[in-house]
Amino acid sequence: MTSFRASPYLLLTLTSLFWSLNWIVGKAIVGHVTPLTLTFIRWVVAAVALLLFAWPQVRANLPVVRRHWKFIVRLGFWGTGLHNAFAYVGLQFTTATNGVILNSAIPILIILLGWLVYRDSLTRIQTLGVGVSMAGVLSVLTGGDLTVLAQLELNKGDVIVLAGMVFWAAYTVFLREKPAELPGIVLLVCCACVGVMLLFPLMLVEVLVFEGHAEFTPATIGAMLYVGLFPSFLGYIFWNRGVSEVGSNVAGIFVHLMPAFGSLLAWMFLGETIHLYHLMGIALILAGIALTTRGRKTN
Repeated sequence: MTSFRASPYLLLTLTSLFWSLNWIVGKAIVGHVTPLTLTFIRWVVAAVALLLFAWPQVRANLPVVRRHWKFIVRLGFWGTGLHNAFAYVGLQFTTATNGVILNSAIPILIILLGWLVYRDSLTRIQTLGVGVSMAGVLSVLTGGDLTVLAQLELNKGDVIVLAGMVFWAAYTVFLREKPAELPGIVLLVCCACVGVMLLFPLMLVEVLVFEGHAEFTPATIGAMLYVGLFPSFLGYIFWNRGVSEVGSNVAGIFVHLMPAFGSLLAWMFLGETIHLYHLMGIALILAGIALTTRGRKTN
């Protein structure tokens, strides 16, 4: 259990790494596993892993779960299952570039929702950090040529992906309402179960109406296990812990690491070239994160 005492910034960084690889894995099995079926399998794997890991704590806290079931269902609705479904479905109709750019809007959405719901505010240093980090994201995504942004066109896939980003931002912001008596791992187990229940009828509709399917090969099984165990199981544990310690605004900025990780992963696994603008973008992202974390308000 010593890993759970690690720095929240390390945990948030690892989460971004897990989620970055999730996009690569998810894209690699397009056509082999349909999106809602993949999302359902992902959360079944995550729920089983969580139950095996934390069932004694869940059983011991059943009275607490019953008292706070409305909050659990609400958080599960926003953060587990449907968020991923929007992302996987949206990628059927839009490009990976558009998807990553929209994903980079999560920190801004978190800040906006935090202000709308709780009247959160940012320090000047945090605001500067967000700006510097966003400049790094744009450098990576546009190849150092901002005119690329003018050529992007929104389509229905973009709108679907953006809806998923709103769901995730809401989940992150609402995490602060977690009752103190409800252990974080118990909350996550319950939210995962809510996600499975929400996704089951959607998966059935996809299979029965839209010819949804899943091919079970060593490669696809490995991909399903990865998206269930790392982005969902470990990723959510690390993310929830990070948000609880540093707040949603600071945690959100770590999502900007995903384009940086994406560039490095594409170089490592897909043989793509690392250019100077990648390195400059990564440096700006890290500088922005450093500013944002240093400028965090203390209570």
